[in-house]
Amino acid sequence: MDLAIKILIGIIAAFHCYILWFEMFAWETRGRKIFRGFPKELFSQTKVMAANQGLYNGFLATGLIWTYFIQNLEWQENVALFFLSCVAIAGIFGGFTADKKIMFVQTVPAAITIALILQK
Repeated sequence: MDLAIKILIGIIAAFHCYILWFEMFAWETRGRKIFRGFPKELFSQTKVMAANQGLYNGFLATGLIWTYFIQNLEWQENVALFFLSCVAIAGIFGGFTADKKIMFVQTVPAAITIALILQK
């Protein structure tokens, strides 16, 4: 895989590790700063739900990190394409249902990386 693709995958994986952290461990502190439009009184009530979402973001990050350890280039690209597609789809869904910013911070980087992989 090209260096630019590996760097983008690393950035996307790191971002999803960050999401895991704030949704699982800092929902009532950092989460309030990120989702300012969400009613403050609901953060404590949605803590378990947010932790569940954080866990799924951790799975996305793990899948992307896994690509660094796959020796076969074809499998490496296929696994990367799968997890990047999951990120892009999650970003689209989040953009429509939660906050439009999600589409730009999740879907756009994933789509760019997918395009770079497919153009090879």
